[in-house]
Amino acid sequence: MRRGRPGALPRGTAGRTLTSVGSGDTGERADADDVARLWHITLSVSGAEAPLKEVRRALEQLAHDHPFLLTSRYANDHAEIRYWEEARDLHDAAAVALRLWGEHRSTAQLPPWEIVGLEVIDRETYHQRIAEGCGPLPATPVGVHPF
Repeated sequence: MRRGRPGALPRGTAGRTLTSVGSGDTGERADADDVARLWHITLSVSGAEAPLKEVRRALEQLAHDHPFLLTSRYANDHAEIRYWEEARDLHDAAAVALRLWGEHRSTAQLPPWEIVGLEVIDRETYHQRIAEGCGPLPATPVGVHPF
């Protein structure tokens, strides 16, 4: 499983390749790069109020550290982060998304908020929703913005 950034490998995975066992239980392993897909992630967090300037600075730091983030919207007691994740399946994409806030809380000095929502949809579903006028609007403008 790789982030949506070309050429970047996750920490501690140098030389390793994720594999999965086929559903036919033949014992043959498939290379994850052969079946990786793009997933649109919307991560919602919330908690005690924090100064808006600190929330913005923390989200900007997270976006700087991880340029795969498309957009973040924030208020003093909640935020929403949207980005694309490359993963073998929904379970892998969701697992990575659920670790994002906690793993970067100290390095980006994120507020001590909890994850209160997660949406993971495949690329085709995302584009279908946009075409139908439903679902999340395209992440424009890209960046960190107040609600």
